[in-house]
Amino acid sequence: MKIESLDLPGEVIRFYLDSGIESLYPPQAEAIEKGLLEDKNILAAIPTASGKTLLAELAMLKAISKGGKALYIVPLRALASEKFERFREFSSIGLKDGGVRVGISTGDFESRDEWLGSNDIIVATSEKTDSLLRNSTSWMEEITTIVVDEVHLLDSANRGPTLEVTLTKLMKLNPGCQIIALSATIGNAYEVADWLKAGLVLSEWRPTDLREGVYYGGNINFRSSQKEIEPRSADDAVNILLDTLHDGGQCLVFESSRKNCVSFAKRAGAKVSETLDKPTRNLLDELVEQIIESGETEASNVLAQCVRNGSAFHHAGLNSAHRKLVEDGFRANKIKVICSTPTLAAGLNLPARRVIIRSYKRFDSNFGMQPIPVLEYKQMAGRAGRPHLDPYGESVLVAKSYGEMEQLFDNYIDAGAEDIWSKLGAENALRTHVLSTIVNGFATTRDGLMEFIEATFFAHQNDTWGLIEVIDDCLDFLRDKRMLEGDDTLLPTVLGRLVSTLYIDPLSGAYIVDGLKKAEHITDLTLLHLICKTPDMRQLYMRSNDYEIINDFVMAHSEEFAEIPPRSKEIDYDWFLGEVKTALLILDWIGEKSLDQITKKFNVGEGDVHAFADIAKWLMHSASRLAGLIASELDNDAAGRAVMLEKRIHYGASPELIQLVSIRGIGRVRARKLYDNGLKSIADIRNSNLNTVSGLIGQKTAAKLFSEIGIHLTLSSAELGTISSKTMGSLMENEQRTFSDFEK
Repeated sequence: MKIESLDLPGEVIRFYLDSGIESLYPPQAEAIEKGLLEDKNILAAIPTASGKTLLAELAMLKAISKGGKALYIVPLRALASEKFERFREFSSIGLKDGGVRVGISTGDFESRDEWLGSNDIIVATSEKTDSLLRNSTSWMEEITTIVVDEVHLLDSANRGPTLEVTLTKLMKLNPGCQIIALSATIGNAYEVADWLKAGLVLSEWRPTDLREGVYYGGNINFRSSQKEIEPRSADDAVNILLDTLHDGGQCLVFESSRKNCVSFAKRAGAKVSETLDKPTRNLLDELVEQIIESGETEASNVLAQCVRNGSAFHHAGLNSAHRKLVEDGFRANKIKVICSTPTLAAGLNLPARRVIIRSYKRFDSNFGMQPIPVLEYKQMAGRAGRPHLDPYGESVLVAKSYGEMEQLFDNYIDAGAEDIWSKLGAENALRTHVLSTIVNGFATTRDGLMEFIEATFFAHQNDTWGLIEVIDDCLDFLRDKRMLEGDDTLLPTVLGRLVSTLYIDPLSGAYIVDGLKKAEHITDLTLLHLICKTPDMRQLYMRSNDYEIINDFVMAHSEEFAEIPPRSKEIDYDWFLGEVKTALLILDWIGEKSLDQITKKFNVGEGDVHAFADIAKWLMHSASRLAGLIASELDNDAAGRAVMLEKRIHYGASPELIQLVSIRGIGRVRARKLYDNGLKSIADIRNSNLNTVSGLIGQKTAAKLFSEIGIHLTLSSAELGTISSKTMGSLMENEQRTFSDFEK
């Protein structure tokens, strides 16, 4: 099917022709035949790289050409950014004045983001979409096309319930809305399509041939052939990698843990470096400099050394800058191999000639090492083969025995993906959504609530009678915690509305409110422990050598905790110590301990520290709002302290640095240098001079700083020579801003 034959505006057709897309893939053509461009709902359950995103683009652009608005829902912030950058290319399509406008929203869960309503396409995570609904964002009712990427995550215990309830609300809010759901190949795609009232496009077709095999006995064994691998090292996966490089390809290697990722990247790099030519080495050296500049920990140096050798590792412990540098370096064929945890398989567009799955087992805290699901294997294998670049793609599992090889063929290569199941049935999943459903008026009675539940995917798969008791438990909890009133008619209280719009679990809200009332002495530690106690906070694991240290700390600071469980309740006390350990990480962060110190002390990555800080900031903001609401019941200024802590967590700084770190481009390290040298405020800097400030933070940064705070600089020709044209452009732009603008 030719692009030119589609019922689309000429501007859209020209855009794709100019992009080199003249014909549709078979699954895309099937979607067109099933009504994609005729406002019909579609579920496309097709392999990675088979053109799912193009289906969404065509539907969105057709809707926009008719005056509609599209919402593109993704599971991850990184994927949101990737899609946002792609859709920004539509600005050249003249469907309306100024082209197609695109916005992105992934942050602040208490914001309506009304400004986004002026866009034609809005990209958001499912959690952000849920929060926009909770905050009654007006433009949500204007949405005419909804795209749900990775809809198979309905099966996820963490993200599934939010995605499911959000979709149910959107279908009720905009009953005439077109829904385009994009999924990996799953066992019960027909069931999801039936729930969404969608036409099903189910296909195994790929633009690049995928060969799936198992390495054993010196060969990659396929069902009908073998490929011999030359033994050049003691590591089988390294040998497979070197064979890939010899054929001009790149490799993705999936490992079960971060530690194994780093170890393999080091081993692989020692061999990969021998294959690099001088131009590639020069490009990698430039990349290494960027990595070192973008990190503050010893792990940055480890990553830099791997990249210097042409290898890299990728996991959630890396900071976002490092992850992007690694991804971009791989796409540009500078980095030859990435070793990653399975998270890389979910979402990001990063294909390679060959995918090696070194470990098909993953640690489960309840059951130890367990085999991964077939769906997860299929997503990893699906990364093999770059469309239009590779003649084929290969995925390779690694076996240690003939029996294991046969098992891997049966359980993964020849197996179909599992069915997906709703995870909405548990009380901890339902609690927050019951409250938000009532707050937003989707239900005002118990019967209305059950009617809403009947529209969910859970009800589509199960009888809902089993949920009645769970929902009644949720309602009893919400009434007990003063978030809900009434029996016949369910009315949210002011507290209930606030908890819902803050986007926190009602149990988190209850813990914070109860803790604020119980605490006799409110300190930073009191508030940090309260937020770390909530189910919304990630918890650090306790290690054997942690118990004595953390317990001694608790004994020394016992008056600062709202409540300490008795040591006789061993499980409760152990969990409490984990909460305290997590609070201590945040305490070190706002106490300006270096990232290197924090990562070593708590055995986490730089990315983890930022993730903990992001969650802590959101929860501390919630604590400040809740403390303000119940201020008349408190004998302390918990709200004021929480507001300051929220700022400190955001910047990772002590109170005295807040004014300095709020200046764009001045982080906590530079702010500390300025403060310790007598420049303690904006006024002090305004009364200083460029030479003094340059001696502390560098001339380019100092020049930007003076421009930020509205000081016109008269630079000598020698000083001008040290500042890049890019920096000068930024300075000239900033010169237009007055000091009063900055104060605002």
